[in-house]
Order: sequence, then C-alpha cells, then structure tokens
Amino acid sequence: MDESSILSLGIEPEPGGSKTEDSTWRAAIYARTSSRGQRFGYSLEEQVRLCVERCGLLDWEVAYVFQDGETSGKNTDRPMFQQMLSLARQGAFDVLVFWKLDRFSRSIMHAVTLEADFRKWGVALHSLTEQIDTTTPAGQFNFRNLANAAEFEREMIRQRAKMGQIARALEGKWPNRNPPFGYSVDKDGYLVIDKEEAALVKQIFSMYIAVRSMPAVIENLNLNSRDLARNSKWNPAKISRILRDRIYLGERMVEGEVQNQPECAIIEKEIFELAEKIRTRFQRGALREPIEPKRKKQRVNRMLNQYREWSSGQQATEGHSVGPRKADAAAD
Repeated sequence: MDESSILSLGIEPEPGGSKTEDSTWRAAIYARTSSRGQRFGYSLEEQVRLCVERCGLLDWEVAYVFQDGETSGKNTDRPMFQQMLSLARQGAFDVLVFWKLDRFSRSIMHAVTLEADFRKWGVALHSLTEQIDTTTPAGQFNFRNLANAAEFEREMIRQRAKMGQIARALEGKWPNRNPPFGYSVDKDGYLVIDKEEAALVKQIFSMYIAVRSMPAVIENLNLNSRDLARNSKWNPAKISRILRDRIYLGERMVEGEVQNQPECAIIEKEIFELAEKIRTRFQRGALREPIEPKRKKQRVNRMLNQYREWSSGQQATEGHSVGPRKADAAAD
C-alpha cells in the first residue's frame, strides 16, 4: 500500500443511513505514522492488520481503510484524515477503528471535539489500546467521563496560564509577546517604548482631537502611514483600541487594581482625557455640545439651498403641467 492512501472495499456509502440491530456494522480503519522511523510495531501495515483482526472478532465488515504516512498528528489537514471525515459526515460507515488514540487525534481534548461531531453523524469510535469504545452505552458513558476529565484539564491549564500572566503583570512584565502598538517587549518581558510607533500614537491623539472624527483619522493615516507593526491598513478597531488604552498614560489594570508604570507613558494625561471626552460625547445620557456658529451657519445655508432647489423643481413641474391646460381652454 502507498504511504498515504484510501482503500475502498466495495461497499457503497449510504448518506444519512442509520444502523439497525440486525445489520452488520460497517467499519472504517484509520492508520497514521509520523516519520519514516516508525517501522516496527507502529507501521501502517501493522496498525491496519491489528484493526482488521479486531473487526473480525467483533463481526464488523471493513468498508474503508484510510492511511496517512509520515504526517504529524498536529496537522488536521492530513489528506486521508479529511477524506475520512467527509465520508463519516455522509454516513458511509458506522464505526471508526484505530490502533491508538494519538494515531487519530492530536490530544484527548481534540478527540472529545471530534467525538461530538462523529456522534452527530451517527458514527462510533473504537480504539484497540485505550478504553475508548462508543459502540455501546457503557463505552459512551466512559467516554463522557473522559470528556469531563479533558474539560477539567482544559480549565486547569487556562487557570494556570491566567495565574502566570497575573504573576508577570505584578512584576511589571507584559503577559505575552504581543505588546500594544507603540511598544516592544524586551528579552526580560518588559515593555519598551518604540520611538517610531510612539510618535505615530501621539499623532493619532493630536489628529483625533483636531478633527473630532475617527473616520477622518483613519482616512488620513491610510493615505500617509501604514500600521508599522503589521504593515496593514488602519481600521476603526485599531484606532479605538489606541484611544482607549490607558497604557499610554503609564497605567495598567491588574486584578482590578491600577498598576502605575510611568516609564511606559507616551501620552500626557490632559491629552488622553480630552480625547476621551470627545470620544464619549455622544454616548447615552451625555449632552451634545453646542454647534459652533460657523458650522451652524454652514448647515443652515446647506438646508436652505436644498429647499430652494426642491421648490424650484416643484414650480417648474407645475408650470409645465398648467400650460397645456390653459392652451386647451383657449382653444375651446
């Protein structure tokens, strides 16, 4: 067999078909190796042989054999793996058999996610070496316990990661390698001001205060300067994030408390608060600022001009419709 292949044993898929107690289970076998060195005990041929033997013992009819050779389990775009998923979605087989869980999925949590999809498609899972067998109620119960354990482990990992981030933040370090625009992270994990980006941050605040319009700021920036960190266009989300982030004042929120980091300050407090006042001026409950006399006059003149144009058009229409009637009356 080829290192990456699918072998159909002549049983046509039955999309959406359901399994009855009297019918034979249609089994599909999945095998995978991650390197050329996996030749003894882990080879594709050996995995398939063991799975075929198990199917024979359980009176399952092997309909398909899927093989991915020299492919990492972390790569879910494995060609035969994707082909197997496609046929499972169509209901082409009733149970997927594999030698070991790590041949099928990259982790227990990944297997839990996949099992939910397979269950929706009416396909069970059966592992030769682990206590994973969702073809029976007892096996489904055991897998649910496995899923609960995986969810518990996921929450523990998330909690440990959060605790690690908090600990770094309390030390004044940035919790990851993705600093806000205007900064970089040094080898010890501390924020360092990026002079070129910091100059652009100051320009954004000054521009926003001057034009009082986020779209105008975005248009100007996209015409004159790109997002230097990612060489991409500016958008409302990026500008809003910059105008709201108090790190530019040298402040960070850690566990609900303000942590002062004056060495990170880029914007003066008066400028930040002025930009904030402009940004929130139209929020619910806030009073709108009076329009400047010059802008008010321009708006009134524009509305009057629109009215005059409309009125002239109406008069022209009426004059055009009245004329013929007068002529008709004279003729009579």
